[in-house]
Amino acid sequence: MAQTVIVLGGGIGGLSAAHELCERGFSVRVFELRDVPGGKARSVVVPSTAPRQNVGSVHLGRLGAGARRDLPGEHGFRFFPRFYKHVIDTMERIPYRGSRSVADNLVDTTGTVFARFGRRSLKLPTVAPRTVAEISTLLGDLRTLFGPELGISPEEFAFFGERIWQIITSCPERRMDEYEKQGWWDFIGAEQRSDAYQKLFGVGCTRSVVAAQAKRASTKTIGDMFVQYFFNLTEPGISADRLLDGPTNDVWIDPWIAYLRSRGVEYEMDSRVRSIEMEGGRVRGIFVENRRAVSEVRADYYVSALPVEVMATLVTDQVVRADPSLANVFPLSENTDWMNGIQFYLDDDAPIGRGHQIYIDSPWALTSVSQAQFWPDVDLSRFGDGNIRGVISVVISDWDTPGLNGKPARECTRREIRDEVWDQLKRSLNVEDADVLEDEDLVHWYLDLDVDPLLKVNAEPLFVNLVDTWRLRPQAVTAIPNLFLAADYVQTFTDLATMEGANEAARRAVNGILERSGSEAPPCRLWNLHEPVLLEPWRARDRERYRQGLPWDDTVAKLGLSALAALHQGARALETAILDAIGSAMHVEDLLSYLRTGESRSQLLERLTAVPGAPSSELLRAFAALARTTAAPTESVAASALETLTSAARTLSGANGPGGAGRVRFVEQPERPL
Repeated sequence: MAQTVIVLGGGIGGLSAAHELCERGFSVRVFELRDVPGGKARSVVVPSTAPRQNVGSVHLGRLGAGARRDLPGEHGFRFFPRFYKHVIDTMERIPYRGSRSVADNLVDTTGTVFARFGRRSLKLPTVAPRTVAEISTLLGDLRTLFGPELGISPEEFAFFGERIWQIITSCPERRMDEYEKQGWWDFIGAEQRSDAYQKLFGVGCTRSVVAAQAKRASTKTIGDMFVQYFFNLTEPGISADRLLDGPTNDVWIDPWIAYLRSRGVEYEMDSRVRSIEMEGGRVRGIFVENRRAVSEVRADYYVSALPVEVMATLVTDQVVRADPSLANVFPLSENTDWMNGIQFYLDDDAPIGRGHQIYIDSPWALTSVSQAQFWPDVDLSRFGDGNIRGVISVVISDWDTPGLNGKPARECTRREIRDEVWDQLKRSLNVEDADVLEDEDLVHWYLDLDVDPLLKVNAEPLFVNLVDTWRLRPQAVTAIPNLFLAADYVQTFTDLATMEGANEAARRAVNGILERSGSEAPPCRLWNLHEPVLLEPWRARDRERYRQGLPWDDTVAKLGLSALAALHQGARALETAILDAIGSAMHVEDLLSYLRTGESRSQLLERLTAVPGAPSSELLRAFAALARTTAAPTESVAASALETLTSAARTLSGANGPGGAGRVRFVEQPERPL
C-alpha cells in the first residue's frame, strides 16, 4: 500500500511537491484555500465581464456562452529568467495538448525597456546576438543605454562594475558571512551617487531581476541573482527572460492539475487549514475546514507549502518544542511586503516593447508587460464584450511612497490606484509626441482583489529577504520526523521568494520524505546557481584570503579599471576587429556559451589564442592562463596573468585598424550532457 502525504497549500510549492511525490508512488492529497488553483502564480477571471442575458428575474446565462469568457486577470505577471532550472524541469514534465509540454508555452522576450518621465525610453536586449546585424544593433542599444543621456557618469558605471566584479570573484563563504549582512543599497554606494544611478542600479535592476527592494535586501541575495541574469544575457540561445503565451492557468496551472489528478492526486479547493495537531513529537493530523465543516485528516507525512505569514498562525508551542528552529517563522512572517498587479484592457493594442517595461521615474515602482503580443493563439475578442485587443499587466512594487497625486498606494481607493497608475504609465510612454496610451482606448481595468485599500489589508503579501535573515530561515526538512516545508521562505540555492525558490524547496522536502520513508525512488534533482568556470581561480584565491581573515582584494579590480581605461582609447578599432571576426562565421554561440558553461574550453582557448602578437589573443591568453590553473592561484600566478592583461591593454590601445587584431573563427561545438 502506498504511503500517504498531505500537502498544505496548492500554489507552486504545493503543486511541485505533489508532482514529485506522485511520480514516485506516494498517495497525495492537496488542500488549497482558494477556489482557483495556483497560489500567487494563478490567473483569475475578472468577475461579471462577459455579457449575460437576463429576462426579468430569470438568469439565462451568458450570451454566446461557448465563445465568450470573463476577462483574464492576474495576481501579477509571471516571468521566467533563463537561470530558472527547477521549475522549468517540472514544466517539461507536464503534458500539454498531446506530445507537447507546458514548457513549450514559454516565449522569448527581446529586450527590457527603461521608461522615463518625459524622455525617450532606453532598451537593454535580453537575447544575445548571433549575426553581424544583431551585433551592430546591440552596440547601438548599449551606446544609448550607457551613454550620457542616461545621466550616469563613467565613474559611476566603473564603480558599479567594480561592485559586480567583487561579487563574482568572491568565494561563497564570504558572500554568506559578509555580504548576507550588508544591504545592497549600501554595497553599491547608492546614497552617495546620482539620482539616475540610484534609479537604475539601486531600484530598477532589483525590481526587474529579483523582485526585491534595494534598501532592504542583502547584497548576497541581489548580487547572486543579478550575476545570474547578467551571464544569461551573454549566452546565445533562448532569451534571458521568458513569458507564457497565454493566461497562466490556461497554459500552465490547469494542465498541471489535470496531470496530477490523472496520477491519483486529490486536489481539494476551498479548504482552510485550521491547525496542526502534534502527538509524541510528530504531527498527528491536520484540522481542515471545508464548506464550513471542520474535520481532522491524517497521513504518514505532511508538507507545508503555506506562505510564511499563514504558517506563523499554525506554529504552536508543541511544534516549537519538537523543532525549535520553527520559532523563527514568527519574525520571518513580519518580512512581507505588497507587490500586486493591475491590468488595463484596451480596444487598441499597445505593444510598447517585446519584454518588460521598468518605469524608473515611477514613484510606485511600476513594471509592466504588454501581453497580447505574447499570446498569438489567444483570441482576445472571445473575452469580455468582444472589443478587447490589448492587455497591459502592471505590478505595483512600492505602496508606501507618495505618487504624483501626493498619496501612497496603500492610502488610495481602488479607483485612485487605477487613475494614478494609468497617469504614471502615460507620463513614461507618451513622450516625444507619441501617444502610446490614450484614455479613449481604455475599456476596462482590474486591480488584484487581494488588496483591500479600505481596510489597508493585503491577503497575499510577498515574502522578502532582508539583510542577515538567512540564519532565521528553516530548512525544508524539519526536526519533526513527518513534517516538511515546501515554501519560498526556506533555505534554498535560489535564495529568493520566487516560483523557482518554491519549486526547489518542494524538491528538498520530497527528498527528505524519500530518505525518512526508506523509499528507493530516485531523489529530485537540485541545481546550484551557476558560477562562471573562468573566474574560479579568483574565487579560489579569495577563499584563501577569507580563511586567513583577510578582506576581498581589490587589486584585480583596480588593475582591470586601468586596463579598461587603456582599452577605451582603442575601442573603435576593437569594435571593428570584433565585427570583422564575427563576419567570418556569422555566429558566436560557442564563444559566449563557453563563458557560462566551460564547454570545450581548452580547445576553444587554444584556437582563440593561436595568432601570436594579436591584441585580442593576448587578452584571451591572460584569461587562459588562469583558466588552466586547477589549484588556488598563488599571488605570482595571478600577478603574471594580470601583467599580461595590462600589457595586452597597452598593445591594444596602440592598434590602428582591423589588422591589429587576429581573425577568430567560431565553429559549432557539440553540447555536453548535463
